Amino acid sequence: MATLIVGCGDLGTEIGLRLVAAGQDVVAWRRRADVLPQEFERVSVDLAGKLPTIPQRVSTVVVAVAPDGHSEEAYHLAHITGLTNVLNALERDQIAPERVLLISSTTVYGNATGHVDETSAATPNSFSGRITLEAEELLHSRYAENSTRSIVLRLAGIYGPGRTRLIDLVKNRTAVIPNSPRLTNRIHRDDAAAAAVHLLTIPNPHDLYLGVDEHPVDLGEVLRFLAHEMACDEPPTGPVPITRGGDKYCSNRRLKASEFQFMFPSYIEGYRSLLSGIGSRHP
Repeated sequence: MATLIVGCGDLGTEIGLRLVAAGQDVVAWRRRADVLPQEFERVSVDLAGKLPTIPQRVSTVVVAVAPDGHSEEAYHLAHITGLTNVLNALERDQIAPERVLLISSTTVYGNATGHVDETSAATPNSFSGRITLEAEELLHSRYAENSTRSIVLRLAGIYGPGRTRLIDLVKNRTAVIPNSPRLTNRIHRDDAAAAAVHLLTIPNPHDLYLGVDEHPVDLGEVLRFLAHEMACDEPPTGPVPITRGGDKYCSNRRLKASEFQFMFPSYIEGYRSLLSGIGSRHP
């Protein structure tokens, strides 16, 4: 049996490496597959074109496609056209996977405030959020009446090797602490990958999980922590517009109830690991 990973970028590659370490075969699709680990069966694929034959041994699928740009067209091509073509290819090749896991984002909640979990209404206020939600609905509708389990993992802000935006802001003295509390949610890349692998294997998974660490926290607290750890000046306080992350507390209760354990339960462990140079970003 094998797992097909569609969109094998940094996160997809980390998922694949963990599957290989667990004894699983991995078929990896990516536009330029030559940069992927040799442990994978590497296939260069343009998701907008004719897709190659999928090996019959594929029993699970992970879709972790990132848009090639920040335009509405790029998001639609990656999340709708790409996903549709993959699902059609599975049907074409008469493969009924046991599970299809879609990597999604908490951006579907728009600028929501307060407590958010899997039962909260998704009210995206951007084209990226609307298209992301449309992709989730597309996946679930395709497998609504057969034995394939469709699972969506909505990840909060991913940080980790090569994903150092807040660190860079503090280093460059361009960070600003919001002058009113601003809740933020995040997950280390390694925990995001581990959660994906976990959801491919647990019995009777739900169709939706939030992937966020155990410590949603005020953005100012994170920035002050990073400044202290790097012996930098504390960032100034000022007005900061609410971004697509909103000001909400994302709950990971469902993921925790599935017995998933975080390697980096909060930003403290995660950023200390990152500042120590542990891990690397996959090309």
